[in-house]
Amino acid sequence: MSKAIDFRPIILAGGSGTRFWPRSRRARAKQVLALDGERTMIQRTVDRLAPLAKREEIWVITNDLLSPAICGQLDVVPDEQVVCEPAARNTAPAAGLAAFLVERINPDAVLGIFPADHVITDEAAFLSVLEHGIKIAAAAENIVVLGVTPTRPETGYGYIETGSALDDGSLRVRRFTEKPNRERAEAFVAAGNYHWNSGIFVWSARTLANAIREHLSETAPILEEIAAAYGTPEFRKVFEKLYPRCENISVDYAVLEPRSAKGEHHSSLYCLPANFGWNDLGSWAALYEHQLEQANMADKYENVTESAGSMPLDAHGNYVYSPRKFVALVGVEDLVVVETDDAILITTRHHSQDVGKIVKQLATNGREELI
Repeated sequence: MSKAIDFRPIILAGGSGTRFWPRSRRARAKQVLALDGERTMIQRTVDRLAPLAKREEIWVITNDLLSPAICGQLDVVPDEQVVCEPAARNTAPAAGLAAFLVERINPDAVLGIFPADHVITDEAAFLSVLEHGIKIAAAAENIVVLGVTPTRPETGYGYIETGSALDDGSLRVRRFTEKPNRERAEAFVAAGNYHWNSGIFVWSARTLANAIREHLSETAPILEEIAAAYGTPEFRKVFEKLYPRCENISVDYAVLEPRSAKGEHHSSLYCLPANFGWNDLGSWAALYEHQLEQANMADKYENVTESAGSMPLDAHGNYVYSPRKFVALVGVEDLVVVETDDAILITTRHHSQDVGKIVKQLATNGREELI
């Protein structure tokens, strides 16, 4: 990648990861857990970006509950660049704030927006595609999204419909579609010009800041005022007062969908097709499927167990996490069993997307110690 391009990764790490309860809690959410190996999700995110960005170029947007764990795990990122939101306002204000902060330093800097909790198995391919996207974003006021070639009609992901191809291998974006039903997902895969939305976006600080000014006209001045206070003694006070006034909306809905409505030849939206072993690990079932694909992670009956020993008897397709206990599986299939010090989750892989509902119910019942 050209040395002239100032690339700054923005890692979004404010989510609560409720679908990974009971391991994931408010103060130790999915992104600070080691769900897939010894390194935590956010550590692995930073690790894979290291070839393209220096430590002082990385920013993390999170919250006060998670910042102690994140700062402890990311000793390579300056603490002052771990920015703690005083209120959850989804990805558009978080990404927008990063854009306004960096715009004040270098408006031509290229920002990469990265979720903190995704798995990428082919890091060489990831870096190659990302470098390509950085060059496209630096060339003009372009917005680049990395689109994953779908391997199945997944209803849990957003989709990108692509149009004409350009000489550099990128595709023009026609529209974004949020999580479709099964019938539509099957039609998307059959059509051949749809990609999963990876949630990874590349654009210059100026491009994103201007997009927020255009599409979130009430939120943009708030973010600019917060960014202007950064580095002063008043920053936290200003942040806490103003940020909750921002619109609660994703960057997809706020910026990408209205941009795509301009038409593929006028939106400056580009998709780079990517095949680098991407998985957003959105549920226990997704983690099971990911680990099933990894060598030596499952037995011959496709049971994945992380325990102090296990014995399956007429059991098939189960996921079990019980690191300090021996687990016997007898005559069961497609279960998810997760044990922690204070809770046990028992569900099916089919219903694992509903685990977040338990967290909401616990909050309603006043069981704060469990969330």
